[in-house]
Amino acid sequence: MSQHTHEDARDVILTMDHIVKRFGPVTALSGVDLTVERGEIHAICGENGAGKSTLMNVLSGVYPYGSYEGTITFDGKVCKYKNINDSEADGIVVIHQELALSPFLSIAENLFIGNERSSHGVIDWDKTRAEAKKLLDRVGLPEDPDTKIMDIGVGKQQLVEIAKALSKNVKLLILDEPTAALNDEDSAHLLDLVRQLRDEHGVTSIIITHKLNEVAAIADNVTIIRDGATVGEMFITPETPLDQDELIRKMVGRELTNLYPHHPSNTPGEEFFRVENWTVHHPLDPNRVIVDHANIAVRSGEIVGLAGLMGAGRTEMAMSIFGKTYGSHISGDIYVKGKKVELPTVQDAIDAGLAYATEDRKVYGLNLLQNVRENASLASLKKMSKKGVMDDNIERKEAEKYRTEFNIKCRDIDVQVSTLSGGNQQKVVLAKWVISDPDILILDEPTRGIDVGAKYEIYEIIDQLADAGKAVIVISSELPELIGICDRIYTVSQGVVTDNVPRQGFTQEYLMRGMTKERQVAL
Repeated sequence: MSQHTHEDARDVILTMDHIVKRFGPVTALSGVDLTVERGEIHAICGENGAGKSTLMNVLSGVYPYGSYEGTITFDGKVCKYKNINDSEADGIVVIHQELALSPFLSIAENLFIGNERSSHGVIDWDKTRAEAKKLLDRVGLPEDPDTKIMDIGVGKQQLVEIAKALSKNVKLLILDEPTAALNDEDSAHLLDLVRQLRDEHGVTSIIITHKLNEVAAIADNVTIIRDGATVGEMFITPETPLDQDELIRKMVGRELTNLYPHHPSNTPGEEFFRVENWTVHHPLDPNRVIVDHANIAVRSGEIVGLAGLMGAGRTEMAMSIFGKTYGSHISGDIYVKGKKVELPTVQDAIDAGLAYATEDRKVYGLNLLQNVRENASLASLKKMSKKGVMDDNIERKEAEKYRTEFNIKCRDIDVQVSTLSGGNQQKVVLAKWVISDPDILILDEPTRGIDVGAKYEIYEIIDQLADAGKAVIVISSELPELIGICDRIYTVSQGVVTDNVPRQGFTQEYLMRGMTKERQVAL
């Protein structure tokens, strides 16, 4: 931790002074101030749509000098960047949430793309590999430099991005939601690396994250942005650790005394859904068991969680149930309201009363080229058609009803979904499935990458669904979330359902034990 007192002369590497950025009539940044000291890890917090990423795009030259108001000073000089190359030449490197690696090229090729190691215009592969190896060692990634990016997980890809930044002699490393898609172990490794770069190499970092426990663990200082303006700074020292409640108050501008709506358990009704001995093998490697004789059941009015670490097989289980959209050699039985059903296709699953809201809303959940209304009706085309022709009136009425009910912030239902913030896109995904009027909803990471305020609204929607008698299954990587909203939680480890925990048994420690149980191998 930096031990300075703030009255001293601070060794400042970056100041952004009263930055204003407009897109047509919309003001995205309305006067942001940011001061970052040399060699610190500085967190930027704020709800989605607060302007954090826009600010970093201004800093790195994505929005060039002249397209915004205000002054940026970096390392003692005023910046007038025309593009990213200009900021990288000064040692400012941004690693975005959507990684910019080429999946079909090797790690080494990705590290030096546009920055090739060559002699006389010919790429020197031995030199490239040797330097790649050195960089990989620095970030603690023991992979062969010739490995293709598509063959390593997201956690390792993040490390390749950081190695790439180091190859550019980075002075200021900016990480935008670096752990959003990582499991706890990969997240911890990444944060350790950022610390190590600070302590051993003096690299200054700015980290944008929603995960407040990460801010508490790693940041030296925090700047809070709300609605496009700086609303506060919090200095962290060993004597004054981060006050997370205070940070949430500043981020959302309102007291979230409780992150989860108060929701007494419903008395569960009849059993709506049961899966018995469900076993799924890997789609490409039939010898690998991904889900192993899983049994779960959910009743009407119940919210049931599936808790597991990354790779536990929860999403694979959900997708294999939902019209066999994942896996091979699938066996086991599914019962809906006591009746055994076969669900070989997605349409069969929808017809049987199931809905599955995917964790990756941009790829599977929404058609980003369509508007809110068209997306909302996607799963209910049958229901809204008369003799095979879509009834526009029904479609408009339903979409408008859920826009209001779910508080989807957009001008009207005809705006393109891609223009909405993450939280509002997620509400459109939920509206799409709720309109199809399912009995059983499987929600996979329903609040991933969504800010605190929008999360609360999504929890309220989930509560309403349970109160309406639906059976709701929630898959989430965030244990506090499952503890906050579920009536019961199944723990899953390595494809095995290891425990079925009632609400009174919820503690993070107990659930974590079920999530880390080793698979029992019969001898």
